[in-house]
Amino acid sequence: MARQEILDRIQKYTQPFRVADGRDFRLDAFDPGDTCGLKMDKGDAAELLQRGTEWLAEEQEMLYAQDRWSLLLVFQAMDAAGKDGTIKHVMSGINPQGCQVFSFKQPSREDLDHDFLWRYVKCLPERGRIGIFNRSYYEEVLVVRVHEEILKAQNLPPQLVGKRIWDERLDDIAHFEDYLTRQGVVILKFFLNLSPDEQKKRFLKRLDRPEKNWKFSASDVKERQFWPNYQHAFQEVIRATATKHAPWYVVPADHKWFTRLVVAAAIVEAVEQLDLTYPKVDAAKKKEFAAIRADLVGEK
Repeated sequence: MARQEILDRIQKYTQPFRVADGRDFRLDAFDPGDTCGLKMDKGDAAELLQRGTEWLAEEQEMLYAQDRWSLLLVFQAMDAAGKDGTIKHVMSGINPQGCQVFSFKQPSREDLDHDFLWRYVKCLPERGRIGIFNRSYYEEVLVVRVHEEILKAQNLPPQLVGKRIWDERLDDIAHFEDYLTRQGVVILKFFLNLSPDEQKKRFLKRLDRPEKNWKFSASDVKERQFWPNYQHAFQEVIRATATKHAPWYVVPADHKWFTRLVVAAAIVEAVEQLDLTYPKVDAAKKKEFAAIRADLVGEK
């Protein structure tokens, strides 16, 4: 299959979910069960996903060799939306030396003694690498917004914690991402859009299957009571930070196979636009290499 034909097919699974201008964004306009008309035989999806992961592996090698761009993939979702599985499947062919995954848990005391972006900035990918944030600095305007007692633990001066603190943090994040893109960091943000019914099914599966018990946490179920609060917070996040240079993808997450296809397609599409190539060797280097080759061939 020709490269352009694959790109044309890929666009069908990225454009409906890409948000590059969040001003009029409404989360309820996106269906968590959408599959763009693909049926459950998954044949087309499986083929495209395989081609996408193979293509991404080739592009990653050039990204690493060129050493100019870096790629930051941000994953946000409600519990059981499939972040871990999506990362595992989509990045299956990637060379581990060129990829870094960070999962951000509860902040440490040291983290709390710094600004809210500090611990995330430390983990940004260097040039030539792919960085994956499994949850990210967006937690500071999601879980911290839903549970404001967490904000109190951050020990900010009281006069700085006003009614506009969430708008201010969202502005800070938008400016931060604008800065990063001007330093050669390509940012793709994925919200895995799961329905509450599907989350319930996945929680029950974790309870009913012993090999899945380790994934279950009672605290995850408690968070279900805050579902409307989280949906509102996610909507505000995307409205404030979806831009052309750092778009959000509101990925349907009720069907894992389709989630993985959309994520892979979005990454392939973005990397392809970089027009990556291997570094070219100049005439002086070629001459040096020819001499080295002659010496090697001439060894006894």
